Amino acid sequence: MKLQKYLFGLCLVFAFRGIAACEEHRSGLQVGQRPTPFNVRDCTGPASGKTLCYFCRYGSRPVVSVFTNELNDDVINLVKEIDTTVGKNRAQRMAAFVVLLADDVFAAEKQLKKIAEEQMLRRTPLTIFRDTTTVLREVYAINPDAAVTVMMWDEGKVEVNRTFADAKLDSETINSVIGDSRKILD
Repeated sequence: MKLQKYLFGLCLVFAFRGIAACEEHRSGLQVGQRPTPFNVRDCTGPASGKTLCYFCRYGSRPVVSVFTNELNDDVINLVKEIDTTVGKNRAQRMAAFVVLLADDVFAAEKQLKKIAEEQMLRRTPLTIFRDTTTVLREVYAINPDAAVTVMMWDEGKVEVNRTFADAKLDSETINSVIGDSRKILD
């Protein structure tokens, strides 16, 4: 009986640690919340070189948005899969965009253009948030400790929020995120 109580207590400790870790890296608007307009500098999309609001442009369409502090190979693989998924779901008018949170706007813009060209990204604009990232963090609740925040919305309501403390995303994680896109397409 003592062993059972000990094991139960140990399970509770690990469960609470897991919950705390998730809360610590909670980022972005949560399921049920409504996104609001914000401007980005489009680096690779149809409005390349312009400042615009993709929330406004896409309206009530199903949208995948990725907010990231870096674009390593794993994040780029996620974006490529999102780009492919958008292409496969043109009939549903699915859309996507990526927001790089960067301090050096000029270096980031060069990086984004190079990535889009090398990876042949055609349907997912790569953008930079031009204002202070503090504003975006306040409006969209982007946690500065979260490496990647993926939000998916449809009809102006968040249906999916996936937050990653680390930008190391394996293929299983990427497939899981892509699978979540069904929630905004059904």
